[in-house]
Amino acid sequence: MIRKLFAFGLAVVLALMPVQAFGKTVSITNVSYDPTREMFEQYNKIFEDHWKEKTGEDVEVIQSHGGSGKQALEVANGLDADVVTLALEYDIESIENAGLIKAGWKDKFDNDSSPYTSTIVFLVKKGNPRDIKDWDDLTKKGVGVVTPNPKTSGGARWNYMAAWAYADKKYGGDEAQMKEFIKKLYRNVVVLDSGARGATTSFVENGQGDVLVAWENEAYLSMRDYPDEYEIVTPSVSILAQPSVAVVDEVVDYRDTRDVATEYLNYLYSDEAQEIAAENYFRPTNEKILKKHSDTFDLNINLANISDYGGWDKVQEKHFTDGGIFDRIYER
Repeated sequence: MIRKLFAFGLAVVLALMPVQAFGKTVSITNVSYDPTREMFEQYNKIFEDHWKEKTGEDVEVIQSHGGSGKQALEVANGLDADVVTLALEYDIESIENAGLIKAGWKDKFDNDSSPYTSTIVFLVKKGNPRDIKDWDDLTKKGVGVVTPNPKTSGGARWNYMAAWAYADKKYGGDEAQMKEFIKKLYRNVVVLDSGARGATTSFVENGQGDVLVAWENEAYLSMRDYPDEYEIVTPSVSILAQPSVAVVDEVVDYRDTRDVATEYLNYLYSDEAQEIAAENYFRPTNEKILKKHSDTFDLNINLANISDYGGWDKVQEKHFTDGGIFDRIYER
């Protein structure tokens, strides 16, 4: 009799328990930067399927987007992130310096933990009424430039360094002339948003300025959404932008999410994920898939590399720290 009562009671309890209690659901947070919104919206869906097939677990991925530098600061100050997928390695190094990511993170994944790349281009109004062809045209009187703020946006720092690389070539490394060139360019900036997506909104939706200095993928997304209103101009010199990814060790260890977080970043290198990157106008690091999309990407563009300027630590100190070159040339 007691056994029957126990069995009946257990059956009632099980019947009243939520279905989710029978299957484990793990949750991770990806703190990213502005232009990756659409890509990760697609990627998260295929990763959820991949993880379910691999482990039998359901996974929920929570996204956070904003200016890359601002996002890094938020994580360093306590915003829980299992993974970070930011615009440049310096932003991840700032989280490492806060003690949340272990040294050697760049070696954890292929291509210096950069699963996709991009570059910097110009987005102009259809017909290019200002006849903008290269960086020189952004310094002409009366040309309104839209670009994010390098103090808060990783993409903005890539924009700045692409212009610096052009000036370096134009003036043969004469820094006095290079600084003057950059000063003229930023004198024409009419909107200095905190992040890349905000800058795109200012130009595309609010109609501010004559030219948007943008991530290649942001420019193509704008072209896709407004095919009859804008066109892309590729400058003669740009820069190889390498967004970086890392597991946030301190967070995954106390949340016990290291396995799923590591696989989340590792799967970005899969063929399926690389195709999603290309569909969202990021350049795949898989050469075969990149060449497959050569009708979209200009593979012959002259790209400088941040290593040409000593790497991000040196660049950050020289150009973007308080009192650096950017502060000295950008006076309002």
